[in-house]
Amino acid sequence: MRTRLHRTRDWPRLVHLPDVSLYVDVVGQGEPIVLMHGGPSADLWTMGAFRKLADQFTVVLYDHRCNGRSTGPPAPSMTWDNLTADAEALRRHLGFDRWAVLGHSFGGHVALEYALRYPDRLTRLVLVDTGADARWSRENALRVLAERGYSQAKIELVRRWFSGEFEAREYLPIFWRISGAYMPNHGFRGMVRELAEGGWRSRIRPEPFLFAGRSLLPGWSVVDRLGEITAPTLVIAGREDFIFPPDCQRELVDGIPGAQLALIDEAGHNPQDEMPAEVMAVLRPFLAGTVIGTPLN
Repeated sequence: MRTRLHRTRDWPRLVHLPDVSLYVDVVGQGEPIVLMHGGPSADLWTMGAFRKLADQFTVVLYDHRCNGRSTGPPAPSMTWDNLTADAEALRRHLGFDRWAVLGHSFGGHVALEYALRYPDRLTRLVLVDTGADARWSRENALRVLAERGYSQAKIELVRRWFSGEFEAREYLPIFWRISGAYMPNHGFRGMVRELAEGGWRSRIRPEPFLFAGRSLLPGWSVVDRLGEITAPTLVIAGREDFIFPPDCQRELVDGIPGAQLALIDEAGHNPQDEMPAEVMAVLRPFLAGTVIGTPLN
């Protein structure tokens, strides 16, 4: 497999592509896997739990355009065409013929779009707490929270959150008020784990989140195209995720030919931080080419 990787100490750094410079980190050795972070507004440092894969694989992490420490055009350039073209340009720059793709949350949306646009470049696809339709975060999440007994005031905050109906200065105050819903069983412990894995280095940028809520995600869906995905696919999610609950995960598995499902007990939206051992127990064999056996559904 061709690569033009530099020495470990050369990373992380900016990789200059045609109209954007992506902040990239590369760790480990072996078959490559690229990690697509969530948000948008987060960055590669929020994917720290997956760095454990570096003992078996070459792990590529990067900030989407307009996110984290990546530089270039403003948030309106964050289209599906550009987001997926950035990943493909990064693959070519690093010299990989093909790679596995793992996307978490919004990064899972990007991963799905990438799989549909560049099917010959994927060895495997991993979707972590994501969905193929924007209705899950914009509509169904509100229903799930209501069923779980959350107050109407908090549900209204979540509605505003996912629709982008707030100002940039409100990003952190709103997030902290609704953060408990993300990791209902491991809120404090999960956040501590994420910080310990490198999350303390994160550079949060509200602008891409606002753009996505107002312009990119309304009406977005690839549900009717899931059958076109040809890469072996593993779907992982916390059983208690309020944004992409089990019904959403089964929609993915039913739509993607041969997809496998692993629902992680006692986990919400970030099972890699809440129940890391359980996530790795299904992720490692799948990436190594082993069928994980009976789906944990």
